[in-house]
Amino acid sequence: MANQVKNVQIAYIGGGSRGWAWGLMSDLASEQSISGTVKLYDLNYEAAQQNAIIGNRLLDRDDVVGHWEYEAVKTLKEALNGADFVIISILPGTFLEMKSDVHTPEQYGIYQSVGDTVGPGGMVRALRTIPLFVEIANQIKEHAPNAWVINYTNPMSLCTRTLYHVFPEIKAIGCCHEVFGTQKLLASMLEDLEGIRNVHRSDIKVNVLGINHFTWIDQASYQNIDLFPLYQKFVDKYYESGFEGKNTGNWLNDHFASAQRVKFDLFKKFGMIAAAGDRHLAEFMPNTWYLQSPEKVREWKFGLTPVDWRIERGKELYEKGKRLASGEESFVLNPTGEEGVQMMKALLGLGEIISNVNFPNRGQMAGVPEDVIVETNAVFRYNSVQPIFSGALPTSINNMVSRHIHIQEMTLKAAMDCDRSLALSAFKQDPLLSSITPEEAEELFEKMLFNTKSYLPGWEFETVKK
Repeated sequence: MANQVKNVQIAYIGGGSRGWAWGLMSDLASEQSISGTVKLYDLNYEAAQQNAIIGNRLLDRDDVVGHWEYEAVKTLKEALNGADFVIISILPGTFLEMKSDVHTPEQYGIYQSVGDTVGPGGMVRALRTIPLFVEIANQIKEHAPNAWVINYTNPMSLCTRTLYHVFPEIKAIGCCHEVFGTQKLLASMLEDLEGIRNVHRSDIKVNVLGINHFTWIDQASYQNIDLFPLYQKFVDKYYESGFEGKNTGNWLNDHFASAQRVKFDLFKKFGMIAAAGDRHLAEFMPNTWYLQSPEKVREWKFGLTPVDWRIERGKELYEKGKRLASGEESFVLNPTGEEGVQMMKALLGLGEIISNVNFPNRGQMAGVPEDVIVETNAVFRYNSVQPIFSGALPTSINNMVSRHIHIQEMTLKAAMDCDRSLALSAFKQDPLLSSITPEEAEELFEKMLFNTKSYLPGWEFETVKK
């Protein structure tokens, strides 16, 4: 087996990103077994150019072992030509559309902690994202049909599903780090209950099954320890207070943190470990459970992430990008903990890893339809991603997962056909809308759709909904 692969070609769609792109640069800079070129494509060409400057500055540094050249390109075709890997991390629309996704439903008493996967925000985001992914899939089919595609964009399930719907032979996976957070929580549990320190999350072996951001674990072990009996004790110990360890952050001052109370409650209700963050898990349930009001959210000790905060953070990152490109500020190598680079290494023949991925259901998850995107473990080795048979969820959980799968399938068809009535039907069936009337749901739907209309080619808009 080779121990080094050179001249790897990566196409980065969303290459002007000031989050994921910088993270990839950091991970590539710290990995000496692969090297090559990253072509950065972004609708904001100047942002891609800036990132190329930032990336190329790393070449001269002594602490950088990965040799990568970065090039901003003006067309998707240029990025894709010759690509071995395609990475997608885009913001579908702008923060203006996201603001409508997250905050317009609040006029109807519907609160969302993230608003990018399910709920009214997730659905409307999907309707404007799917046409973008149709175009991306067609371009990959034409210019890089054999490339491996790694998607980080949300809504993860529907983005990945669209790629396969348009180009069934595509080699695409969706990657998400939420399960990693649960492995870290289980490592913290071992230290808290058993005094076992310095457990890395990858030492926690789990069987994963579900859909993105609504994943579940039915087996978890560390060496020869079954973690389920321990988790039961852990939940009992911290159910009321919540748990905040060194790996979890403080929910009062970190918009992405929680005290794990939603996870603990779901374990008490269903007997399985929910494997995503509380902010995501809450959105899959009826809104009366965890998201009934901002006060209720505080009781459950997680946060509603306001889009204004994201906008301010975006401005800060914009200024930071200018400083990094000018050399005024030095780029800090900060490993992301993501497994994208390890996946690429395995696909290039440099070893083998097992990781959780979003992939079409080819039987790896029983009890749900074939071809829908499910999240389970898979084995990565040379030019191959092989999902691991993960079994079936218990009926009580599978009913909830299946409901969301069917809503997502309706959403995909509605987006492909510009079918307003089918989209509305899917919208009304989301559990987060269970406390409002069908008439209110339709009124909300029309408002949100209008607010994102510039990203809905082929849809008709006759009147402004007051």
